[in-house]
Amino acid sequence: MNTYLSINSRKTNDVMKLLTIFSAFFLPLTFIVGVYGMNFKYMPELLWENGYYYALLVMAIVCIAIFIWFRKRRIM
Repeated sequence: MNTYLSINSRKTNDVMKLLTIFSAFFLPLTFIVGVYGMNFKYMPELLWENGYYYALLVMAIVCIAIFIWFRKRRIM
């Protein structure tokens, strides 16, 4: 019984680790998308010719930074 509970606890910990990794990637991106979805009248980058691409670049940089941080910490 003890072994079964230990294995079950290990599986639960693995699932929680995976969910934490997914939330760490999507939380900052959700924040950035939320800010750009608010229809502000005076956001300078909305009038820039390549403002959309800059926002996508920032999102990609955030994802890469989180990925590198996870690799350094040996989480993934």
